[in-house]
Amino acid sequence: MAILGSFAFEEDFLDAARKLKSSGFDKLSLLSPLPLEEAQELMGLEKSPVRHFSLAGAIFGAIAGFAMAVATSLVFILPTGGRAIITIPPFLIITYEMTILFGVLFTLLGFHFVSGLPAWRDRPYLISAGIDRFVVIVEGAAADQVARAEAIIRDAGADEVRHVEEDQ
Repeated sequence: MAILGSFAFEEDFLDAARKLKSSGFDKLSLLSPLPLEEAQELMGLEKSPVRHFSLAGAIFGAIAGFAMAVATSLVFILPTGGRAIITIPPFLIITYEMTILFGVLFTLLGFHFVSGLPAWRDRPYLISAGIDRFVVIVEGAAADQVARAEAIIRDAGADEVRHVEEDQ
């Protein structure tokens, strides 16, 4: 069973989250219409590892782009006025384009990998969390913990408290 608490004010929302976290509720989700650094710190979230995927993709793309240009030049040799076959300046264009392309593709794949998409189960959600409400969700609460979690949420000043059955 999941308990959802909807709050109108940020302070009440953060207060409820702190109390729930200190009371031992581990499966806690916080939904907010705007980014809150305090909520991220409370949940123990750090910098996203997606940036590592972006860097790996950019490096791979740069190497692949330059290698492709060099390989093409060596396969189809067109000597022009005694100039070198492999020249850096013209190859930088394809290297740059491939850096951007693979950086973006790896970022997209990294985002899906890190965020757990696609979601294989429905999670409790309130549409108002994306508009003007702050929502605390306690998932996986045992029968004896439901009343305690609900009391903490109500005491913090929740406008609404809902119980939602979770899919297993």
